[in-house]
Amino acid sequence: MTDKKATLTIDGKNWDFPILTGSMGPDVIDISTLYKITNHFTLDPGFTSTASCESEITFIDGYEGVLAYRGYQIEQLANEGDFLETCYLLLYGELPTLSQKAKFDSQITQHTMLHEQMGKLFSGFRRDAHPMAIMVGVVGALSAFYHDSTDISDERQRMIASMRMIAKMPTIAAMAYKYSIGQPPIYPANDLDYASNFLRMCFAVPCEDYRVNPVFSRAMDRIFTLHADHEQNASTSTVRLAGSSGANPFACIAAGIACLWGPAHGGANEAALNMLNEIGTPDRIPEFIARAKDKDDPFRLMGFGHRVYKSYDPRAKILQKTTHEVLEALGIKDDPILEIAMQLEKIALTDKYFVKRNLYPNIDFYSGITLKALGFPTDMFTVLFAVARTVGWIAQWKEMIEDPNQKIGRPRQLFQGSNIRNYVPVDKR
Repeated sequence: MTDKKATLTIDGKNWDFPILTGSMGPDVIDISTLYKITNHFTLDPGFTSTASCESEITFIDGYEGVLAYRGYQIEQLANEGDFLETCYLLLYGELPTLSQKAKFDSQITQHTMLHEQMGKLFSGFRRDAHPMAIMVGVVGALSAFYHDSTDISDERQRMIASMRMIAKMPTIAAMAYKYSIGQPPIYPANDLDYASNFLRMCFAVPCEDYRVNPVFSRAMDRIFTLHADHEQNASTSTVRLAGSSGANPFACIAAGIACLWGPAHGGANEAALNMLNEIGTPDRIPEFIARAKDKDDPFRLMGFGHRVYKSYDPRAKILQKTTHEVLEALGIKDDPILEIAMQLEKIALTDKYFVKRNLYPNIDFYSGITLKALGFPTDMFTVLFAVARTVGWIAQWKEMIEDPNQKIGRPRQLFQGSNIRNYVPVDKR
């Protein structure tokens, strides 16, 4: 809080509103009493200039290219830590000690299995069902199997639900994938780390031994860390809005998954890879670059630029290196799609048109390439995003529930419909 105030003048009348100062980022005008004292709303489509809450979890500076979880910059967390360490940080606010991390990792590992009856849910879906459709349904159904962790007023139950979702989301995602390709599910292995266990559940088969490549496991862990939270984005805001009604945590996360499914949000990396497939061969790159520069052509280069970041997405810098590590480990030299991606990357980083407009490759560009190289089909990309983002959703939900000032979400509107009119009987219309 500062002593600064913003003055609003309407028809010659003045009202003062306090200006709040956060620990980082721009100052915020507190208009929570605006309607009460002025009988006016604000209009902010997409809420691009509206802070919906106070939070201590994630900070983004889009102009400087900064992303920090609880004050720790993403570069350090992704390069020096691991995903479960980041999960602990997001949930509890501090990095764990050695003993705290060992206990937390063990707790997550012990919760990775699903209730055996839940396996029957998968057989109810068509084989060609999109894995995200399965994720929405199965995650929502968790509340029907784990009644002992749905009381949001109980701190212990909130934490049990949090642990369960972080632990079980990879299992659900892997089972959705296995179901879609007609293979039997692979049970979790408690002797593996989080990312390695997930890769094994996705790619192992009962008739063969499967050993996880450490390069792939590290890449998967980094992808999870980089996607763990991203402030008040569409899916996180959905989780908070659903949670504000008092809905159980499993239902709230299912709502977040449904929102993430949208191509403008979690489906962006799938869209980027689809674009590479549309280009088809490296010799067609100049044609599509010219189309991207033509303001009259609706074609857009997917995976370049970002709504928040006006400089290089800090997550993309990290994943760029990881992408090349994976490609090198695989020895891929003759994949035309990956060749197109590498040439587009070079153009975007050097061409004045793209540099001037800050159209740098973003995390969706690199994650799409990496996940394809690891062997995931495009319809699994958003599922993996959901696995990673689950901890962010939970941390944001938990923070909201524990906020004494929390209220049920209720946005207002600028009504442009008909004025009040009288009903006319059907025989007189």
